[in-house]
Amino acid sequence: MFDNIFSKVIKAPEFPSDFDWINTKEPLSLEKLKGHIIVLDFWTYCCINCMHTLPVLAELEEKYKDVPVVFIGVHSAKFFNEQDRKNIEQAVARYEISHPVLVDKKMTVWNRFGVTGWPTIAIIDPNGTLVYRQSGEGQKEMIEDTIDVLLEKYEKSHTLAREPIKIVKIIQKNNTTLSFPGKISILNDKIAISDSNHNRVIVTDLSGKILHVIGSGKTGLLNGKFSDATFFRPQGVSWKGDLIFVADTENHALRKIDLQSKQVTTIVGTGKQGPWRSLGGKGKETAISSPWDVAVKDNLVFIAMAGNHQIWTYDTNTDLAKPFAGNGQEDIIDGTRIQAQLAQPSGIFVYDDAIYFVDSETSSIREIDLKTDYVRTIVGHGLFAFGHKDGKTNESLFQHPLGLCVAGNKIFVADTYNSAIRVIDLDNDSVATLIGKQGTSTMCRLDDPSCDTLGLYEPSDVELYQDKLYISDTNNHLIRVYDLNTNVLKTLDIRI
Repeated sequence: MFDNIFSKVIKAPEFPSDFDWINTKEPLSLEKLKGHIIVLDFWTYCCINCMHTLPVLAELEEKYKDVPVVFIGVHSAKFFNEQDRKNIEQAVARYEISHPVLVDKKMTVWNRFGVTGWPTIAIIDPNGTLVYRQSGEGQKEMIEDTIDVLLEKYEKSHTLAREPIKIVKIIQKNNTTLSFPGKISILNDKIAISDSNHNRVIVTDLSGKILHVIGSGKTGLLNGKFSDATFFRPQGVSWKGDLIFVADTENHALRKIDLQSKQVTTIVGTGKQGPWRSLGGKGKETAISSPWDVAVKDNLVFIAMAGNHQIWTYDTNTDLAKPFAGNGQEDIIDGTRIQAQLAQPSGIFVYDDAIYFVDSETSSIREIDLKTDYVRTIVGHGLFAFGHKDGKTNESLFQHPLGLCVAGNKIFVADTYNSAIRVIDLDNDSVATLIGKQGTSTMCRLDDPSCDTLGLYEPSDVELYQDKLYISDTNNHLIRVYDLNTNVLKTLDIRI
């Protein structure tokens, strides 16, 4: 019936007994889960395709919550930084994952199950047999069909557990002013901040005093006045006069905030994830995929479209949204903007006649020359070439950067998985670490009593304004300010 049902019986390998678990008080095992259908999601928290799969799993969890079906995430890390249990816990909290997650050390479980790509779904029947394994997005119907067939089959044979296992979950929530802040943009002494996990955008002055709160905090895609409007984990923000353009990432939409009328409107997107390949079209008629950042030049809004591995534009004059750079294939290949290949662009900045952006999956910083329409790589080597190395640009390494800004001959980069701010000097083709120590842990956590100065923890963005770097310190739930004249890092006191 299904292409993914194995033709021969393959017993699923038991989970290692000494591996860490998140979202459960005690380790799980196939033995404990006998009589249950087990759905395994092999993921890594940098992966945009994995992020697209999480809402699907959440919907299926709700559907099957009263029957013996158990969903388990198996976190098999790509980047060094993603191997740290504490960092995985932060990702589980950020994406509000409610099912148990197994920390797959050295990709042991990945290898035992014969997994080759992220995300991969594997399904185990109540007898412990592996009956389904498929990688990629768009599996909802196949997963549902497989579960339904297994439920019917094993209900008839009285093999199903009489009651679903009770998994005692430990889900932590923070009570900070900001929750996983994503991006920042500054204009005329006003700071726009995407308060991502509070599903809102806030505007402060340079002292941190809150001037506007845009969004009710609820999840949704509702337009209207600031107190009623809803977002879903917004990321990129960019000013144009009294307007703020917002990459409303998990709504797959581009939104516009008007500070004069105090209204929020949707200008691109249908609220549903768009296809991998798209020619674009009229704004609200065009489905897009995980916009992660925005930058404005004249009548064009440039969009880092992480889900399509492309840069898109939205023309405010013609109401047209369409691909601008990248052919949709995920790689690091330079060339004309239509032929070039990008890899999950997640931060974008306009400076003079160039577009600068970070391709997070190739840990690269790249440039589009608007005069020649050519894409070139400034720093970066490949999908699996990453680390923390300063020096000449052709030798330097970053680790999954998410944000950047440009001033003169310098590019400041939020080198997210190195918990560092790096600076690229375009005059001498060099990279240096500005904040964060190379080769050592670059973070102090909020609950670490041994820290003298709180370091950065997976910063997502950086913005230069009046000789100060404003940094979205995402996993510390803070905005930090680094004075380039005194080399002092402080925390912005955000308050009403």
